[in-house]
Amino acid sequence: MDEGPQRRSIVSRRAAVGGLAALASAPILFDSKAKGQVASGAPTPGYNWHYPASAWLARREEAAIEPDLEVVDAHHHLWDHPGDRFLFDKLLSYVTSGHKITDTVFVECGSMYRDDGPVELQPVGETEFVNGVAAMSASGKYGNARLCRGIVGYADLRLGEKVTNVLEGHLRASGRFRGVRFDLNWDPSPMLPVARNRPGKDRMDDPIWRAGFSRLAPLGLVFDAYVYHPQLRQLIDLARAFPETTIVLNHSGTPLGIGPYRDKKAETFAQWKQSILELAKYGNVVVKLGGLGMAHGMFDFYDRDRPPSSEEMALAYKPYIETCIQAFTPQRSMFESNFPPDESSGNYTVLWNAMKRLAAGYNQAEKQLMFSGTAKRVYNLI
Repeated sequence: MDEGPQRRSIVSRRAAVGGLAALASAPILFDSKAKGQVASGAPTPGYNWHYPASAWLARREEAAIEPDLEVVDAHHHLWDHPGDRFLFDKLLSYVTSGHKITDTVFVECGSMYRDDGPVELQPVGETEFVNGVAAMSASGKYGNARLCRGIVGYADLRLGEKVTNVLEGHLRASGRFRGVRFDLNWDPSPMLPVARNRPGKDRMDDPIWRAGFSRLAPLGLVFDAYVYHPQLRQLIDLARAFPETTIVLNHSGTPLGIGPYRDKKAETFAQWKQSILELAKYGNVVVKLGGLGMAHGMFDFYDRDRPPSSEEMALAYKPYIETCIQAFTPQRSMFESNFPPDESSGNYTVLWNAMKRLAAGYNQAEKQLMFSGTAKRVYNLI
């Protein structure tokens, strides 16, 4: 049988890195036209460097294990990009595919910004959009799962104290609004993707940005932190400076495995682990367990003829997930899907099976915390 049509629609690992370089080095448009959604100079339409074809995903099917264990998916996105649509129907099909997903948390991704009005308020459009999706789910017409019960949006903290107006706009737009993610992921290598808001190297140290950051806690909002592992030292300083602000570390701290980090896996793990252990000392920080399947991470499952099994995935992720749980404890750990980005390494059911295998050694109370309890507490999912 000719396997060509069955392979994913993405390119090989080497070419993917090249695509990342092109994306990272391109000027990022973030204005009233781009709305943070499109990178100028990005790969041509139809080129997806880490979103697989359904035929490739179908090569690995599994039934859900522990199907009665309640799960809150603490991190996913919704978007409609050229050739890449992930909206309500697709998310619903995933959360109803076997695992007991009761609630989900949407995290900003530059979707559906307003097309007019003050530029700083345009991201409120994303909250309005997601609140509509949440209202559809809350109608009960589509099952028991409550999609987007919590919303983490975007606000430009570089506005300093003036960002309060934006935060209040999000809160007016939805009673489900719970926090902000200002992407901080940055690396000097052109092989790594740069956040669309172009944060720069030392954004977390900027006093004006910190003034904006300081407005979160008084409004009862959390901060979702997306950083690369070399930036964890700066996040430690931020957590120390703002003990009253809850910081949610995204994607297990995002250990990098491409570009200059490709042949330094052991060194990267040691550096990442040291930073995780230090960061966990600060009680205002919690961690999302997941995000390890992205194409700029430590693993190349996406470059195989067939997706990994949940056993393979769990074995690969184990050193990272175990380190995080041991450092933060189940009380400050929550599992995430990070879909659709993590779909580059396998389908939704397989991923949650892997997470459940990773939690097999914990008791029921600890599992309850990591799969639902911590997310409900941090994001106030009531």
